[in-house]
Amino acid sequence: MTTTFEKKIEILREKFFLSSSQANVSDIAESFISLTVSFNSRITEDEVKQTIKRVKADKASDASDISNRALQASLAELISVLTSLFNACVTHKYHSKQFKKTQTIVLHKSKKSNYIDLKTYRLIALLNIMSKALKSIMIKRLSDIVETHHMLSNAQMRARCKQFVILTLDLLIDQVHTM
Repeated sequence: MTTTFEKKIEILREKFFLSSSQANVSDIAESFISLTVSFNSRITEDEVKQTIKRVKADKASDASDISNRALQASLAELISVLTSLFNACVTHKYHSKQFKKTQTIVLHKSKKSNYIDLKTYRLIALLNIMSKALKSIMIKRLSDIVETHHMLSNAQMRARCKQFVILTLDLLIDQVHTM
């Protein structure tokens, strides 16, 4: 049984912060699909407004201490600034370091009494609200492009309206990596 605070920290570190290694992709055959897709890269105020309004107001705030409720309440005053900020990110292909900051907390799962077993814990990452909004806009746009140009097979996108947007993005990334 682990009794020292330092040993508990070390156990949690080993469990949740594994060292990463490169995947072996040598067995993937090379292929190339030529497709030219054109789209308007300017993010509109309507896109930003719809995205911010869709976020649940009482979700936990991130490390920036900007709550979803405060952002939604001040949206009329901030809409042009947020739209300009997001467009600058897209134009300059830059994702702010502030957007990348997260706050991670460890929660003990309910109805689990064994505090030593690491499987009774769950990591929760509180992401930056601005990053979530920009990511949501870009994922929606990518999903629309993928559907419009039939870039994924019907088997992959069966019942698309019921699929998560993240699944669409994951499938698109897989397609890109196999090209």
